[in-house]
Amino acid sequence: MKVLYYDCFSGICGDMNLGGMLDLGVDKDLLLDELGRLNLEEHYNIDIRKETKRGILGTRVEIKLDYPSQAVADNHCEHHSHARNLKSITNLLEDSSLSESVKTRSLKMFQLLAEGEAKVHGVDIDDIHFHEVGGTDAILDIVGAAFCLEYLQVDKVMASSIELGGGFVNCEHGLLPVPAPAVIELLQGIPVKLGKVQFETTTPTGAVILAASVQEYTDQLDFMITKTGYGIGKRDLEIPNVLRIYLGETSSNENKVNEWDSKVNDKYKAKHEYMIETNIDDMNPEYYEYIEEKLFAVGALDTFKTLVMMKKGRPGIKLSVLTSVDNISEIEEVIFRETSAIGLRGYPVDKKMLPREIVQLSTKFGLVTVKSSHFGDQNKVKPEYEDCKRLALENNVTLIEVYEEIHKRMKS
Repeated sequence: MKVLYYDCFSGICGDMNLGGMLDLGVDKDLLLDELGRLNLEEHYNIDIRKETKRGILGTRVEIKLDYPSQAVADNHCEHHSHARNLKSITNLLEDSSLSESVKTRSLKMFQLLAEGEAKVHGVDIDDIHFHEVGGTDAILDIVGAAFCLEYLQVDKVMASSIELGGGFVNCEHGLLPVPAPAVIELLQGIPVKLGKVQFETTTPTGAVILAASVQEYTDQLDFMITKTGYGIGKRDLEIPNVLRIYLGETSSNENKVNEWDSKVNDKYKAKHEYMIETNIDDMNPEYYEYIEEKLFAVGALDTFKTLVMMKKGRPGIKLSVLTSVDNISEIEEVIFRETSAIGLRGYPVDKKMLPREIVQLSTKFGLVTVKSSHFGDQNKVKPEYEDCKRLALENNVTLIEVYEEIHKRMKS
């Protein structure tokens, strides 16, 4: 099983995470291309360079905006205050040409942030305006984190206990003690450490990346390390201002689920997921598109609808939602809240996937993202639909022509 492990001995913030991921081997050009799909109004430049911190060589990522940073920049890994609310950020992501998987991960992180801020400030989630985490650089950090996790295609994300730091920090709401209230809320139930340095080592952006992605927290490593990446921070502290990220392989038999893995052919990638279903015969079918968007926003991996014949000959729809075990409660809540369903059924499923990689293909119409899978000598190629749609519109050609060009290029 492929594992990613965050070693947060010096905390985590958005730019350190990007640096660590790039140092680990995430393709820089693919990352920058994906971030460019956000179509942000603000102009920015991303500086990526090798740097050392207390003798440790790693990758430093610095997002530079074309307008002056505000005073709070000196006290945060995230720099710029830009008051966007959850709706505006959701619209920004939905209107972009980001891949659907990156959109889903990003939306989940911003949803968690909004819920945490709403609880801390005692207001409705729709009334929350992000400040530091609504800035352009923080949006790039979160979407970049989502892309990196999708790119690495790990089976499990783990983390150590998290160093939060100490002292006080300046933010939009004034001088606050470290850890900031939003960070505490995001890390409820997660092991943390305090006071190693008098500085905010874990920011809201870093906290939400972990809260939305990590399945297990432990300080005991029990896997074979295959690669290590170091994300370099900007501070000179008593300890290295570095985020260390491991890639590893494990053969642990936790809860016996991996006994099944040992029987799977090496050609396949196996995952243990969960299916939630309900039959509906009394709801306006126009609602389904909206409901599916809500499901993807809270972590659904896939949704599909099946025509069924229900009692008394009534036609109905079986709504099926595939999700990870970690997101079961969120999926159930959306279904009960947004549909007419009064009951659900669920069961674990084993999903097998062919090894795959995400590549950029150059065509006469422009660049397109392609997912390539292999089965023996057979190569299966699937272009990203949103890219194809965009190229068709930009070049005033049919979608069919774009797909034909892609398949022709793949064969050449």
